[in-house]
Amino acid sequence: MVVNYKRNADLAEKTVTDIEEAGGQGFAVQADVETTEGVKALFDEVARRCGRLDHFVSNAAASAFKNIMDLGPHHLDRSYAMNLRPFVLGAQEAVKLMDDGGRIVALSSYGSIRAYPTYAMLGGMKAAIETWVRYMAVEFAPYGINVNAVNGGLIDSDSLEFFYNVEGMPPMQGVLDRIPAGRPGTVREMADTIMFLLGEGSGYITGQTLVVDGGLSVVAPPFFADAGEALALPPRPTRDA
Repeated sequence: MVVNYKRNADLAEKTVTDIEEAGGQGFAVQADVETTEGVKALFDEVARRCGRLDHFVSNAAASAFKNIMDLGPHHLDRSYAMNLRPFVLGAQEAVKLMDDGGRIVALSSYGSIRAYPTYAMLGGMKAAIETWVRYMAVEFAPYGINVNAVNGGLIDSDSLEFFYNVEGMPPMQGVLDRIPAGRPGTVREMADTIMFLLGEGSGYITGQTLVVDGGLSVVAPPFFADAGEALALPPRPTRDA
């Protein structure tokens, strides 16, 4: 397994150590995939050390959290360079190394399908990534390569904490109360979904976006969480009831 990083060498090396302790093999590669040169350098190193590639998981992402009228041209340029372009260029390079088929998985987020404050920049890029996934699935299928995305809702992570600390952002609890599962997702649940898409059991799945959000994207106002006692959901039913 190849772990790419931009600055955090310690975390990358810890990830490699975790992989090796679990019985795998891996190494870290420093490359700034915000640049076209960085993407090429990353895959040049993969080619040099591995010769081929089975899977490519694209999770590079960053953005400014601002309302649309506060965004400048530099925000647009950097968001494209940090989110969409690394995925497209990375997929192009990955395909060249997948000489016996393979899997490509891109990480997306809830903001690609729902609109909420300050997320237009990143949400738009994630929506574009999901569109590219569908086109890639069609064009890469003859090479035996499946392409899918995993769309995470509220996932308990550093990124989630950062987002809800943006000045003026409503409290996270107001969203948690509306998630049918009643809690945020975990990084492990995202990883398990990615592993499914990389595994043999998903061989006939391509061009799809799997949503991991505890049911958040299927609820709509009026919300069950806001309903009065007369409409409250009953306790868990049993056969003895």
